[in-house]
Amino acid sequence: MSKRDMLLEIGLEEMPARFVTDSMNQLGSKVEEFLQEQKVSYEGITLYSTPRRLAVLVQGVAEAQEDIEEEAKGPAKKIALQEDGSWSKAAIGFTRGQGVTVEDIYFKEINGVEYVHVNKFIKGQPTIDLLPKLRDIVVNLHFGKNMRWANNDLRYIRPIKWIVALFGSDVIPFEITNVVTDRITKGHRFLGDTITITAPAEYEVQLKKQFVIVDPAERKAMIRRQLSELEAEKSWVIPVDEELLEEVNNLVEYPTALSGSFNKEFLELPEEVLITSMKEHQRYFPVKDKEGTLLPYFVTVRNGDSRSLDVVARGNEKVLRARLADADFFYKEDQSKEIDFFLNKLQTIVYHEKIGTLSEKVSRIRRLAAKLSELTGASKEVQQKVDRAAEICKFDLVTQMVYEFPELQGIMGEKYAQQKGEDSEVARAVNEHYEPRHADDETPETFTGAIVSLADKLDTIVSCFAVDIIPTGSQDPYALRRQAAGVVLILAEKKWSISLETVLQTAIGVVKEDNVGEKEAEALLEELVSFFKLRVKHSLQEREIRYDLIDAVLAGPVGSLPSLFAKADVLMAHKEEEGFKETTEALSRVVNIAKKAEVIGEIDEQRFENEEEKVLHREFLRVQKGLKEVETAEQQFTLLESLKQPIEQYFDHTMVMAEETAVRENRLNQMKALSVIILSFADFNKILVK
Repeated sequence: MSKRDMLLEIGLEEMPARFVTDSMNQLGSKVEEFLQEQKVSYEGITLYSTPRRLAVLVQGVAEAQEDIEEEAKGPAKKIALQEDGSWSKAAIGFTRGQGVTVEDIYFKEINGVEYVHVNKFIKGQPTIDLLPKLRDIVVNLHFGKNMRWANNDLRYIRPIKWIVALFGSDVIPFEITNVVTDRITKGHRFLGDTITITAPAEYEVQLKKQFVIVDPAERKAMIRRQLSELEAEKSWVIPVDEELLEEVNNLVEYPTALSGSFNKEFLELPEEVLITSMKEHQRYFPVKDKEGTLLPYFVTVRNGDSRSLDVVARGNEKVLRARLADADFFYKEDQSKEIDFFLNKLQTIVYHEKIGTLSEKVSRIRRLAAKLSELTGASKEVQQKVDRAAEICKFDLVTQMVYEFPELQGIMGEKYAQQKGEDSEVARAVNEHYEPRHADDETPETFTGAIVSLADKLDTIVSCFAVDIIPTGSQDPYALRRQAAGVVLILAEKKWSISLETVLQTAIGVVKEDNVGEKEAEALLEELVSFFKLRVKHSLQEREIRYDLIDAVLAGPVGSLPSLFAKADVLMAHKEEEGFKETTEALSRVVNIAKKAEVIGEIDEQRFENEEEKVLHREFLRVQKGLKEVETAEQQFTLLESLKQPIEQYFDHTMVMAEETAVRENRLNQMKALSVIILSFADFNKILVK
């Protein structure tokens, strides 16, 4: 079968850089799915993108769908044939629906019953007739942000300006928002011309001649090479932030790197301020010397060629100079104020109308941090540091520097606190209490930072739940899932034995002191435990714990997170071992039969009727005592594992549900007590064993 290449390009007004790569990948995935669903074979696929276009080139697309031969099953023989041997309406209707006649019928027996069958042949349609359906792919792309333009109903990332749709040399006909598909695309906005694409395979080369590098990987390689050349030429070190590089790459169609400078006096500003001004606001790469000291230079990437780079550099220098002058002014203004000045300003900032001001939030953080410090056994000296860190943790939010550069919250708080003579760990905690800021971030290193971070995150989560601000689907405006994940990570990594339920109850108590929300504490705790269990489950999944083992350790209270994680690790380590299946079944059997006893009653040893009952009771007492004394989850599992044989022997010789009431109740009490220590480790019923 002959083949052709296919090209689809969506020409747009400049897209926000953060959406370009994902949109390109989405378009490629949808085109691949479309071809597979239509049973149209192809040899390969290449994706392209720039700020002004999303494109996909599919190589070696078949001229037609694959022909299909398949067997179709119809009604039973007794329904298909009438008494006189003629075909029934059911049989005739079935064959008509399959595009064949009754002459094509044959019978096949299935489970002792004969059924009508036919073989049908479906001729593949020409691919060119199917490709106008690509329109649906284009209009159904999803973006993080959409807009409308003119009188069009379509909501899209940016207005569509042109569409190239080619199958070989043929234009694939369709129309979107009055834009009709064609073979005409556009080169660089300022350096290129309009281009007529004669063949899909020529797309990349033809655009390159018009100063458009459509391959994002090639553009990124160009930028890296140009940065390396500048480093070699000027003996610089240009740290490459991969997120910044990705963003810059999606801002240009033809990249050319150039450098500029700023006044040395600005180097007196904190390095973070200078780098943030360059990276976050101007998309510049900072420059350092070989010792890692920041230099008064920057590197930017223009969307164009190398002509008049000196003019471009001067323009960028002027913009940066103004921004750094503002930063210098803000920095000096902030330094002239004391921390108490900013703390008083927090009283005027409403955090949430139902939750209170930032000052009230800080008050709760302070009270909760004090209680958490006590629960973890901190000394009085450490508790004092925690209290001061909690008191000042949010003061930098109302500084001029953080107002102008929100990315510097915490960072400027630490620097200002150091300048005002605060204890070094207290100052550091002002910054650390925001950690982890994202999924790949570290948890606070200091005890003080960890406690204040917990208090802040817990207050946010509990307060929001108290006023019914609860994440649903993709909606999580206060990032409660991320903050809960941070709580889980901190509790797990700090190895604190305090239970999650205790932590949540403590936080609820502090929030209720301020009369936030109207929910009863018990109902609020139930909601929060369910919410946190999902975060714990996600953390265990990231540790590659098998799903049934996760369900087993999460079946009861969460308790101490380090202990819970250790139990999951132990089960993962033993799950393939010989004897694990028998251990799981024995422990599960006890738990199952214990459900028949509503409460644990006293076990009367005088009512034991055989040796197996006595042995199991002795082993129970030994394991119960041992579980309180051992330190590791591995030792706990070993103790439970030692119960396997006495449990099996017990059930071989003992009928729990005895006819005599007193004996039956005593045996159920024994099972119930045993099930309690088993479930304190995990619910082995949840574990799938082969």
